[in-house]
Amino acid sequence: MSTTMTVGDRELNLSNLDLVFYPETEYSKARERDDALRRYHARRDFAKTPEPVGGYTQPGEEPVFVIQKHGVTCLHYDLRLEVNGVLKSWSMPSGPSSDSRDRRLAITTEDHPLEYQNFEGVIPRGQPGTGQVIVWDHGTYRNITDDPDHPTPMAQAIEDGKVGILFEGSKVRGGYALLCMYRADDQREDWLLIKLRDEYVGSLPEDLEDRPESVLTGRTVKDLRRLAKAR
Repeated sequence: MSTTMTVGDRELNLSNLDLVFYPETEYSKARERDDALRRYHARRDFAKTPEPVGGYTQPGEEPVFVIQKHGVTCLHYDLRLEVNGVLKSWSMPSGPSSDSRDRRLAITTEDHPLEYQNFEGVIPRGQPGTGQVIVWDHGTYRNITDDPDHPTPMAQAIEDGKVGILFEGSKVRGGYALLCMYRADDQREDWLLIKLRDEYVGSLPEDLEDRPESVLTGRTVKDLRRLAKAR
């Protein structure tokens, strides 16, 4: 096998190069991740928005979740779960509840890059999600779908419309069910987030405004709004 390669008018000695060959499965995962983020990238002008382009962070040992508080015209929360190298995302008008009697609406949005889990800032006018964003909660989660010891893989559980999650965050903890109630042709899906009965029932305040701060910086949506107006 030849150890040289001609590029233009130059001959390279391959024996002097440190070559790393990745399994085909890694390339397949990268292609799948890039496909999943195509809508996220298409909707944004990264010369204008401070949101991360993303797509470069490798998953850690445990999957992460983040709940971001989003101060747009209608204040809401965004639930994001790490699945196959991206953050599967749902918009929640009322945020999570730790009351097992509550059914909280969660509407699917486009997948986000893993880098988004740490994003806080102000999204400018003309970009999707204009407004202030803080990391309201952050942590890891365990998939407990069907059988906690041998759960259905997360991607399959989401496809099936029935997900069991054990959150290990700073604010949201314990088991939850995420159930798909409606799927439309325009890719909109309406889900419900329901607290399971465990020792963390009642751990969140009834009014989430009693815990308005970011778990990363301590800032609130109002703080970001004031900073934006001061500029």
